[in-house]
Amino acid sequence: MSRKRVAITGLGAFCGIGRNVPEFTDALAEGRCGIGPIDLFDVSGFSAQIGCQVKGFDPLDFFDTRTARRLSRADQFGIISAGEALRDSGVREQYGPYQIGVSLGGGAAGMYNAESWFKAHLQGIHEHPSLLRGMLPDQTTTDIAQMFGLGGYQGTITTACSSSSTAIGWGADQVASGQLKAVLAGGTDTLCQLTYAGFNSLRVVDSEPCAPFSLGRQGISLGEGAAFFVLEDEEAAIERGARVYGYVLGYSLAGEAHHMTAPEPTGAVAARVMREALAAAGVQPERVGWVNAHGTGTPLNDVVESNVIKQVFGERASRVPLISTKAMTGHCLGAAGAIEALATVLALNNRFIPQTLNFRGRDPQCDLDYCHEGRRASDSTIAMSNSFAFGGNITSLVLGI
Repeated sequence: MSRKRVAITGLGAFCGIGRNVPEFTDALAEGRCGIGPIDLFDVSGFSAQIGCQVKGFDPLDFFDTRTARRLSRADQFGIISAGEALRDSGVREQYGPYQIGVSLGGGAAGMYNAESWFKAHLQGIHEHPSLLRGMLPDQTTTDIAQMFGLGGYQGTITTACSSSSTAIGWGADQVASGQLKAVLAGGTDTLCQLTYAGFNSLRVVDSEPCAPFSLGRQGISLGEGAAFFVLEDEEAAIERGARVYGYVLGYSLAGEAHHMTAPEPTGAVAARVMREALAAAGVQPERVGWVNAHGTGTPLNDVVESNVIKQVFGERASRVPLISTKAMTGHCLGAAGAIEALATVLALNNRFIPQTLNFRGRDPQCDLDYCHEGRRASDSTIAMSNSFAFGGNITSLVLGI
């Protein structure tokens, strides 16, 4: 089967550093950190009390009262971001509803709203059980399809922190194979007490804004948000005069199954996934300008990922910047891969490599180029975006302009 080239013709963003693509782009270029105190729920009992929260969010700014009430916070973020991407692309005016699909990556889904229902229930307060419907990760996919009248294939992927990266790759497959004319692909996830308490109990949350690849880093900073792409057959996109932001050139994934939370220490499987993604894209390693790392800021993960880059790029590794945008956005879990892929595409389009913020000192075990000193001009046309999730769920995207 001949594979079509997959163009990116629409972008959408909604997270703690930007409520639309222009805001997100500005924050990325300026190196703006969105990590700060959380007031979405009580964090006073935790050692870490910060995250990248979407502050001051009022659903009624975007939805009528009835619609806002039936949607979880994750649904709302996803619909807002997806709507921006669809409007940007104009793809709904070009194809029938059954020619456009939805591929979504998620995680905690509507857990924040379910927690609100449960707390009210314990206090004897009657809350409508509709607050519980968003607990299913595929509910957001259904809501997006219904909201925008998309009748093509709908898929929901939940592989922890690689969910939305995989959803982008899978969406690209639907277009490349000719199954669909276009796919809305991305992810959404929100802060909630379950994940916040869980990561704190694992002692992998930094009490200060996360510092990827820095000496003295203590762990992640959690975040929330959504990001979406419209993926489309390149020939059709060009024929209709669509703006093409770039391409999903290739991807690969694996489940290394080494440990529930820790990466396999040699990085051999992750390196294989990156090589396979490059092979799928038909791209030689020397053409890759930089890599948007998983870069969580945990002591072990950052060392392993640095070693992976050395295995993939060999002697050139020290000249391939390895950056982490999680120091700006926090770790957005199920939405992380999509938000980071979006940051990668925007940076490629705007000819820069984002800074890795919050540098605390050089770690001898992290001895590559991490762009700690500031944003850097770049004429690169190809970059990679890595998602190395819990359970060894690894996905690597090759993105180009």
